[in-house]
Amino acid sequence: MLSVYYYYILIIISFYFLLLSLGNHYEMRRFTKRPEIFDGPLVSVLIPMRNEEKNAQKCLTSLRNQLYKNYEILVLNDNSTDNTAAILEQIAKEDSRVKVFDGKPLPEDWYGKPFALHQLSLHAKGDIFIFTDADTEHSPESISWAVTNMHNLKIDMISGYIGQKFLTFGEIIAVPLMFLLTGFILPLFLNRITKLSWFSAAIGHFIAVRNDVFKAIGGCEAFKKRTSEDIYMSRIVKKKGYSTRFFYICEYVHCRMYNGYRRAIEGIGKNIFDFLGKNTFILFFIIIAILLFLFLPFPLLIYNLITSSLGLTPWLLHIVIVNILYTLTWFFIFLGQRLNWWYSFFWPLMIINFLYMGAWSWFRSVSGKGFIWKDRKVN
Repeated sequence: MLSVYYYYILIIISFYFLLLSLGNHYEMRRFTKRPEIFDGPLVSVLIPMRNEEKNAQKCLTSLRNQLYKNYEILVLNDNSTDNTAAILEQIAKEDSRVKVFDGKPLPEDWYGKPFALHQLSLHAKGDIFIFTDADTEHSPESISWAVTNMHNLKIDMISGYIGQKFLTFGEIIAVPLMFLLTGFILPLFLNRITKLSWFSAAIGHFIAVRNDVFKAIGGCEAFKKRTSEDIYMSRIVKKKGYSTRFFYICEYVHCRMYNGYRRAIEGIGKNIFDFLGKNTFILFFIIIAILLFLFLPFPLLIYNLITSSLGLTPWLLHIVIVNILYTLTWFFIFLGQRLNWWYSFFWPLMIINFLYMGAWSWFRSVSGKGFIWKDRKVN
């Protein structure tokens, strides 16, 4: 009898996830405005860089070629040991809008990226802050897009999915796990219509926030020891009563997020336990639920296909439907990201990776081993 309920539950939740991904796709597309404001309030673009000699030039070149007129670019050389400082110094000489600052030693009660953003925010003069990463490349309309959407929709903070490049198979089965956020977790319309902070979201590659709102939440002090500082920034902004939205930004900003499988596992894995407030019970509940309801349907499909030839299973049609629905869910997720549709067939490998990363994130945190990121240890 339990198996009967299990298969029916699978049908229900697989339909739900498909509807959720479609609803979020519609939400992000419907409310996004195209760039139309090209001159307005001063915008401060804040970029922390630590050993980014491979990315600094292309990132800053893309930001120097913006159609928006009134902006400054603030870069923090965060104690780099490579050629980053020399590259930044040369660019600053060529363009007065680019201002370079040397990072201070990292205090014990801060993590690296929040402290870098904190230092930059102290120098920023703009009415709007745009936080972005060194590995991003921006279209000429990226700043205008942010200003247009914040102004026309009267939003205090916006973020979203930027375009992704996958150059290895390992990246294909690891990096898309970030899309679980809108494909399987958050109904984004609730972020628009409610004040509950748990329905807000952000991705650190591109966050635009009003200066006065950023100061009102206490700046980076509010999330100074978080590896998932982007998510916590959006939650705190929402909790304080301000508006946040999450959009597609694929047309305007893109990057290769991680260089290979191992970097992707480390980069995403370090945020999972932190994202859940470092709550062991919640993490293990989620891992069990994902194992039973998101991964198990695929091995069950294989099992049912094998045993159906022997006439031993009445559930083949049900499990086939569930697997089709999960594949369609991922199909629409990748379609929204303007990525190859055939990536959707790798979802069982993606889910296995998530289970591994969740367990790894928990172990590294509770054991005290922590994570090494940008040559720094974080717990």
